[in-house]
Amino acid sequence: MEAAARPQRQLVRLRGRSYVAFVFVPTVPVQDWLAEIDATIARSPGFFAGRPVVIDLSSVDLSQSGISHLLASLQDRNIRVLGIEGVEVARLTAAMPPLLSGGRSCVVEPSAPKKAETKTGAKPTSLLLESPVRSGQTIIFPEGDVTILGSVGSGAEVVAGGSIHVYGALRGRAMAGVNGHASARIYCQKIEAELLAIDGFYQTADDIDDALRGRPAQAWLQGNTMRITALN
Repeated sequence: MEAAARPQRQLVRLRGRSYVAFVFVPTVPVQDWLAEIDATIARSPGFFAGRPVVIDLSSVDLSQSGISHLLASLQDRNIRVLGIEGVEVARLTAAMPPLLSGGRSCVVEPSAPKKAETKTGAKPTSLLLESPVRSGQTIIFPEGDVTILGSVGSGAEVVAGGSIHVYGALRGRAMAGVNGHASARIYCQKIEAELLAIDGFYQTADDIDDALRGRPAQAWLQGNTMRITALN
């Protein structure tokens, strides 16, 4: 009698995928920092909805119970933390998000169409998009500047390692200088943005002067303050 055939073992299929995550860096007193989070949510209720969040605890000295309280406070605000940085693993419990390391300031894999490399094999330092960025789309180009000849729709997002140039209306989110380039700027022909950010400093729609809305404008950093002015 022949031996029964053994069922073929199915291999687990794994795939890597990168996402843009908000990195929160709490400061003391933590209650004041949470109040700033509340103010942001009040101005833009859906600001953190569906966003991966990482907590960097390197700027605070929290006990295990303090970390648990902070995570619970964020959970109460519908902010779910996927990982923690900047703390000893001994301070974390099995119920807490995992300890992360080796994170970069922006995702490596761009969701925008890839540009062809030059003859020398060097990667391009700018990305040109000749069509609008529609609602729900995300364009990520950490290597340099992004130029969009059309508009950026509400709910769309543009992330650049350098500056962002929009030759149309900017209604979505624009995040420039994500790799630590504080000199990056954001330019648009019609400012109606949901959010502007440069090197981690941001302003939401409610922070933008009403006198600037619908006009050509630029945003840049002056120290730790974002400035937004009309383009002459």
